[in-house]
Amino acid sequence: MKDKKTLGDETGDDGANREGKYLTFSLGNEEYGISILRVKEIIGMMRITPIPQTPEFVKGVINLRGKVIPVIDLRLRFAMNSVEFTDRTCIVVVEIDSGSARLHMGVVVDSVSEVVNIKGSEIEDTPCLGTTLSTQYILGMAKTAGGVKILLDIGRVLGTDELAMLDRVA
Repeated sequence: MKDKKTLGDETGDDGANREGKYLTFSLGNEEYGISILRVKEIIGMMRITPIPQTPEFVKGVINLRGKVIPVIDLRLRFAMNSVEFTDRTCIVVVEIDSGSARLHMGVVVDSVSEVVNIKGSEIEDTPCLGTTLSTQYILGMAKTAGGVKILLDIGRVLGTDELAMLDRVA
């Protein structure tokens, strides 16, 4: 059995290091996946307290059992149109590495689908989309019976400066 690596280390290989269980969710018509090892819990939408002078994709913070957790909207982070929250909209609480500490962060998604086991042979590297488009947060593309799922390295969705800002907010 191979040693477990953090998601930040799992790029540029044949897919074997990226295989595993992924929580899949939708944003618009697209399906995404986050390593289940990064997911701490899934909660329904709750009151989010806005934080002044933060980027638009930072929705604010929530109080989750006495712990203040920053929340981002992945739709806005990925420059998608904002939509009204529905009864299927939820917050996925993930754990990411923020320098020397671990940061819990809420990620607003349209709906959670399922946990799937994705084999390394089903994962392809991210296609080249031009030099002006950053895809460093994409682990790869998983080919499944239902189509293609975009596998995210949730720790790279935000840049170092943005993570530091969220760390200060929390």
